[in-house]
Amino acid sequence: MDKTLKRFNKESVPYVSVAQLKPESVILLDTRKKEEYDVSHLKEAIWIGHKEFEENVVLEKVPNKKDSIVVYCSIGVRSENIGEKLIEMGYQNVQNLYGGIFEWKNNGGKVYNLKGKETDSVHAFSKHWGKLLRQGEKVYDIPNP
Repeated sequence: MDKTLKRFNKESVPYVSVAQLKPESVILLDTRKKEEYDVSHLKEAIWIGHKEFEENVVLEKVPNKKDSIVVYCSIGVRSENIGEKLIEMGYQNVQNLYGGIFEWKNNGGKVYNLKGKETDSVHAFSKHWGKLLRQGEKVYDIPNP
């Protein structure tokens, strides 16, 4: 994980580790694709997407720019990009979850499906990136309901 993040990130958004994260005291923003979020996400996380990111949606969902925000994705690359955008928008307390949902799950963190039920499934993005997810059930393709 360290090597991968050092390769792809500029560390322009300060990291928060899984051990340091207190989900109940921050606003969690999920920056993955909607299909990934639908498989599982951190409890109470708000989906804002990456390519689908829209400033007005964030401003509506998080109107106070002083709120503590933690962005996350699979490992922390896409979330850094969105964290940069949030900082440019004037948000003052933005952090990036180091290792993203993969590291969260690897360390025993709970994830939830769209019905709010705990699940062991995590969308692993691709076989390449999925190697970094060591716990939980890896999901790659989403079956149509």
